[in-house]
Amino acid sequence: MIALFLRDLRQATRAGGGFGLGVAFFLIVVVLVPFGVGPESEILATIAPGILWVGALLSCLLSLDRLLALDYEDGSLDLLATAPIPLEAVVVIKALAHWVVTSVPLVIVAPMLGVLLNLPGGAYGWVVITLLVGTPALSIIGAFGAALTVGLKRGGLLLSLLVLPLYVPTLIFGAEAARRGADGLDGTTPLLMLAGITLASLALLPFAAAWVIRINLR
Repeated sequence: MIALFLRDLRQATRAGGGFGLGVAFFLIVVVLVPFGVGPESEILATIAPGILWVGALLSCLLSLDRLLALDYEDGSLDLLATAPIPLEAVVVIKALAHWVVTSVPLVIVAPMLGVLLNLPGGAYGWVVITLLVGTPALSIIGAFGAALTVGLKRGGLLLSLLVLPLYVPTLIFGAEAARRGADGLDGTTPLLMLAGITLASLALLPFAAAWVIRINLR
């Protein structure tokens, strides 16, 4: 399983998605927002937590279409489906590799980009915590969406349409917890809801994704 995880990390990095593309897109979103809404610091401070979360969510979408497609094209997915490793574990490992390559860099750079949006000082810790807690759900939901569209030609747009509605609860609670932290309020309740979504996704979606993959490989 460790070998599969390391293989997926190398594959994600070589495939052109990964670290650089996600961070660059995240930066573009944050830089463009002041041009669209104006340079007023109060407005930027109000919307900063939500913008950072939207940017992270959209950045996670960029490499989802390659999560299973590369293995399907070279036949590796068929071998993994018949390997001693449960297919559910394979889905979790691939989602973990996607999270490490895509979301962890976003968590690291989010505080620095928050400066561009005049993010309040009390919100930096909340933004980092909510992204750490919520982005694993984005990856595992994305793995489920990738399983639904594996084998389809040009399924990237369909994948985005399927996954985005499932991302909405994570976005709502993640942005709300960060916003409450920015306002000096207690964000524990939305943070717990966010953690619940992540844990429920990790508990249920690997089985659903593995079931869909087996159907698509028949």
